[in-house]
Amino acid sequence: MARRNGFGRSRSPSLWLWLGVAALWLILDQFTKYLIVANYPLHHSTAVTSFFNVVRVHNYGAAFSFLAGAGGWQRWFFTILGLVAAGFIIWMLKTRPGEKLFGFAMACILGGAIGNVLDRLFYGYVVDMLDFHWSFLSPLFHGGHFPAFNIADTAISIGAACLILDEILRVRGSKR
Repeated sequence: MARRNGFGRSRSPSLWLWLGVAALWLILDQFTKYLIVANYPLHHSTAVTSFFNVVRVHNYGAAFSFLAGAGGWQRWFFTILGLVAAGFIIWMLKTRPGEKLFGFAMACILGGAIGNVLDRLFYGYVVDMLDFHWSFLSPLFHGGHFPAFNIADTAISIGAACLILDEILRVRGSKR
């Protein structure tokens, strides 16, 4: 339960804070995608380090290009799924406003999900640009290249990791 300070304001994070965190991820994601689309032709790559390239690739599917060649219906399926997930996340944030790690996790996922939904609406695909590659990945991925991803995917992954940590901490706390 959120406690109130002398000015009638809640000391716990509000929905607006979490929406702000989501908006920051969304802005960073869309800005980086704008830079890539404006400056890189499709499949163009720039080596940054021995294990990292900036690229421009289009993902017509979901994670790891799942359903990328499904004929086009997946664009609308993943768009609707992303919008439903965003609505559910906002509802979850409203029902658990004082849980900081949970709120941060959900805000990261929300910002990333909306970023990828906007790509699907604007372009018909998701713009990916981060290409990490190591030789030890060669048995799993062609040429050792982990599938390219973007800032939205990074936000979603950070959010998922934080959700797992939040659940571990919650379970440990309930056993004491």
